[in-house]
Amino acid sequence: MYTLLSGLYKYMFQKDEYCILILGLDNAGKTTFLEQSKTRFNKNYKGMSLSKITTTVGLNIGTVDVGKARLMFWDLGGQEELQSLWDKYYAECHGVIYVIDSTDEERLSESKQAFEKVVSSEALDGVPILVLANKQDVETCLSIPDIKTAFSDCTCKIGRRDCLTQACSALTGKGVREGIDWMVKCVVRNVHRPPRQRDVT
Repeated sequence: MYTLLSGLYKYMFQKDEYCILILGLDNAGKTTFLEQSKTRFNKNYKGMSLSKITTTVGLNIGTVDVGKARLMFWDLGGQEELQSLWDKYYAECHGVIYVIDSTDEERLSESKQAFEKVVSSEALDGVPILVLANKQDVETCLSIPDIKTAFSDCTCKIGRRDCLTQACSALTGKGVREGIDWMVKCVVRNVHRPPRQRDVT
């Protein structure tokens, strides 16, 4: 009887928690993406004014519930001196969202180098990666094919893991829900990184 009640309790009051890193260069729109995610998935969340978002020094944390999954986002600062801290979070994460500023062609190669370090890390083997081509609402932005071409020599390093490149506008919210839904499907089916159990509060 206890086992039955325990199972029922877990089914009703626990969620599987997955840690998702949000990485990318500074000014790519990582924090704006996080805020849009919280606004779209949390009913009572008011959200901060997107115009007041400043460069992240350290990290921002946010939580989003999607069905039986709880995503714990770690939005890490993207300045060059902070990128060396990213790998300290790899062992704990279940997925990576890598944000690219599609309007900043000058820094595209810098972004590619940072991405290459991420996908080359053994600590992230098998971890799904969502590449967001952000700022697609700007007319002069690079297209998805442009970005895929620029990042093409990273393809072999992605290996056997789920990976998707998707258009996004964190400012308008376009592509945010689709990206999160895709990530949830990937982390739930990834048997190599089981979730953490958390009571629903």
